[in-house]
Amino acid sequence: MTAILVALAGGLGAALRYAVDRGIGRHPGFPWATFAVNVTGSLALGVLVGSTSDADVLHVAGTGLLGGYTTFSAASLDAAERWLAGHRAAGVGSAAAMAVACVAAAALGHAVAR
Repeated sequence: MTAILVALAGGLGAALRYAVDRGIGRHPGFPWATFAVNVTGSLALGVLVGSTSDADVLHVAGTGLLGGYTTFSAASLDAAERWLAGHRAAGVGSAAAMAVACVAAAALGHAVAR
C-alpha cells in the first residue's frame, strides 16, 4: 500500500511542479521556476525530516510528493545546455547557486522543525 501512495504522491508533486513552472514561466537569464521548486522542495523536506521519524510519512511525503515536485535533472540539463551553448560561467553559476540555496533551505527547514 505504501508503494501505491508514494506513486500517487509523486504524481501530485509532479503536477505541482508543472503548475509552478507554468506560473513562473521560462526566463532566458536564469531557470527561476526550477530554482523555485528545488529550493521550496528542499525547505519542505528539511521541515519534514526534522519533524517526523515515521517511515511511511517520510516515504510518501518525502520520496513521493517532494521527489515528484523537485527536479535535479532539469537543473542539471539547464546547466549543461548553458555550458554547451558557450555560456560556461552562467551554467556553472546557476548550478552552484541552486546547490547552495537548496542545501541552505534544507538546513533551515530542518532547524526550524526541531
